Amino acid sequence: MNIGLFTDTYYPQINGVATSVLILKENLESRGHKVYVFTTTDPKADNEEKNVFRVPSIPFVSARRVGMFYNPRLAKIIKKLGLNLIHTHTEFSLGIFGRAMAKELKIPFIHTYHTIYEDYTHYIGKFKVLDQIAKIGAKKISIKFCNSADKVIVPTEKVRELLLSYDIRQSISIIPTGIELNKFSKHNYNADIIQKLRISLGIREKDKILLYIGRISKEKNIEEIMVVMKDYLRDKKDVKFVLIGDGPEKCNLEDMAQKFEISDQTIFAGERPWHDIGMYYQIGDVFVSSSQSETQGLTYIEALASGLPVVAKVDKCLKGVIENNINGYLFNGKEEFINSLDSILINNFRKEKLSLGAIKSIKSFSAEHFAYTVERLYKNMILNQDGYEKISV
Repeated sequence: MNIGLFTDTYYPQINGVATSVLILKENLESRGHKVYVFTTTDPKADNEEKNVFRVPSIPFVSARRVGMFYNPRLAKIIKKLGLNLIHTHTEFSLGIFGRAMAKELKIPFIHTYHTIYEDYTHYIGKFKVLDQIAKIGAKKISIKFCNSADKVIVPTEKVRELLLSYDIRQSISIIPTGIELNKFSKHNYNADIIQKLRISLGIREKDKILLYIGRISKEKNIEEIMVVMKDYLRDKKDVKFVLIGDGPEKCNLEDMAQKFEISDQTIFAGERPWHDIGMYYQIGDVFVSSSQSETQGLTYIEALASGLPVVAKVDKCLKGVIENNINGYLFNGKEEFINSLDSILINNFRKEKLSLGAIKSIKSFSAEHFAYTVERLYKNMILNQDGYEKISV
């Protein structure tokens, strides 16, 4: 098949959508398909990218970029590629472009709903009344775009339920994004290299690490963790909270750490290259998150693949991912959070048990399984929809 993926964010940007599209492209290609990505320009992008087309863009909210809604020059190129279907991963610029091209080419148009935009409207509306207006607008955009697709994909039941509450009429399939499990295996990393990495971050050999990897932004709710750390770290000088990533809340959280007098135990390591990120999971003892804005939460799965127990705030997207006393713990409040951390950090036997459970629990989230499942949906769309050209697959 010749497949067109349209997305506003793509590698080398580091976020869930960019990672999902990259993994899908690479694994569909390994299954013999030609995959073309249409995305925004990025100053860090490699000029030697294969089958990646970038449209002029400008920075937008939360480190995202917005491109042209229709590029006539690129449209001519697309018409010559012989695409069998178009799969969009955004409701905005490139998504609108992809939808228009699918209509022109009379080919199936599939859309993955990645982002719960109601959790991101604080970037636009600084006042409560504006935020409410933005939430209504975000909901309307989601409804209109999803209902215009031939098929909608969501990563979890949480997102399917949300779209059904929006009164989305289109058919919805749940397909969790997969990850390259081997990339995160602890067996890939030399112990001496990991120790040197810990030292470079100011971590002592005896220190135990609470690890967060991801965007440092308001919707990730890291502030809730910091409030707990105020008391938790004060009595445990051999425990450090390490944050890998960058974002608009970094300065605010650094100020909180200073105010709470835990700066010496809170390490803001900044954003690190995507190809090295598997190594950074190896410095942790427990992966922590209190985010409520995830549609799936790839970092949780990456942490589990790394053998890290996960302690996360209860969220519908974690159903079937985090299992209490199997690969980590879910918490609702401060007391549950602290008890979960203590049960892992104080008891090495339990930590090892959870680590083994973490690795065993994520087999169904492989990138290969993800690509295979999406491929089956593609073939079904192409072969069975009336009015579309039948191809040999």
